[in-house]
Amino acid sequence: MTNTNKVYAQPTEQHISLGKGLRGILFYVPTILLFLLLFVFLKPTNYKNIRSFIPALIFTPFWSVIVGGVRVAAEWERGVILRLGKFQAVRGGGVLYVIPIFESVSFIDIRTKVINVPHQKVITRDNVPAEIDSALFFMVSDPEKAVTSIQDFRFAVSEYAQAALRDVIGGLTLDELLSERDQIQTRIVEIVEEQVRDWGLHIDAIRLQDIELPEDLKRMMSRQASAEREKRATITKADGDRQAAESLAKAAQIMTNNPIALELRTLQTLDGLGASPSNTVILFPVEMGSAIEKIKSQLSKKS
Repeated sequence: MTNTNKVYAQPTEQHISLGKGLRGILFYVPTILLFLLLFVFLKPTNYKNIRSFIPALIFTPFWSVIVGGVRVAAEWERGVILRLGKFQAVRGGGVLYVIPIFESVSFIDIRTKVINVPHQKVITRDNVPAEIDSALFFMVSDPEKAVTSIQDFRFAVSEYAQAALRDVIGGLTLDELLSERDQIQTRIVEIVEEQVRDWGLHIDAIRLQDIELPEDLKRMMSRQASAEREKRATITKADGDRQAAESLAKAAQIMTNNPIALELRTLQTLDGLGASPSNTVILFPVEMGSAIEKIKSQLSKKS
């Protein structure tokens, strides 16, 4: 038994932490320099001098918190800044600073994304069940709305696209579903775009990848297509026979009006038959046939 399970591309959604190395440099380099300077100038040899390092030890975690606010957004990312839970700004790409404790950041990928919409079971207007696989292409046009207007825009746009697909195809017949893919895709995009625009999203396209029909219906469609091809072949052959008959009738009419043309055609036929040594040709003068016809005509008149 063959494995009918289909494999779909899995989208990846992750923020690349580009600021980790920068934060490490900003923290460790000043901290190490500070302790080196204290060690060189204070030269701790007794308990009192060692106590001079206490402010530096207190400053180290404080400096770690300050440096922790440094973030780096990639070229295709935008950081949505919330200050005490309220929207503040959209920043990026590049280096940005988030005030520790008071601010938080959500990174949004503004590149075109792809979501698989597999195995949507639909019933057409003429009551034919079908399973449709499709892919949704969209992008974030407004990061602020994508964060503040909808809880999970990826899940929401996928669910809305599935519902729109079922609604559109449910109003079509099977023949329209199979022959008007472009119109169906355009209609679904218009419906979804109208809704998700308020979520800060833009729909690039939705593509119907595969349409699965019941096996018995496939067999009937195959027989119908075979019968249609046979009908076209019969019509084409009959039309060719008609045209050949018309041409022969015209040629016979021309030869009847011009006996020399008939004789030339006879000689051409004899020449074609004599090309092979296996053929035996017995010549019968054409004039003799004409003379016999004239004699018969005269005898019929006398009688």
